[in-house]
Amino acid sequence: MISVRWIRQHQGANELSHSQAVGIQPAENGGVALVTKRTKHQNRPAANKNVVTWTATKSGPRVYKGIVNYTAKQNYRADLRREAVARASAIRQAARDKKDKPEKKPRGLKAKVAAQKES
Repeated sequence: MISVRWIRQHQGANELSHSQAVGIQPAENGGVALVTKRTKHQNRPAANKNVVTWTATKSGPRVYKGIVNYTAKQNYRADLRREAVARASAIRQAARDKKDKPEKKPRGLKAKVAAQKES
């Protein structure tokens, strides 16, 4: 039988038992959404989420500062803040359009042969 003391000691291993949690998700049109767990309604799953979104038009540092400020004012752990900013950065980078790679220029002997064909 598991004692209450053991459960309290090992509560950190179970993420669901935490009263506070931070999540970063992609929002529509390349934006970022910060989803936090409220401590007020822990037993009401529909009511214990809070969502803050930033559009893709906001600059990166402004989004990251907003995430840090929001989590700091709600007394979230600092390591969760760093992870949230890193995830937001990865989401924003993945949402960017990729540039086409330029064609490779011939070098060395291939360049000489190509120059002779043009002249």
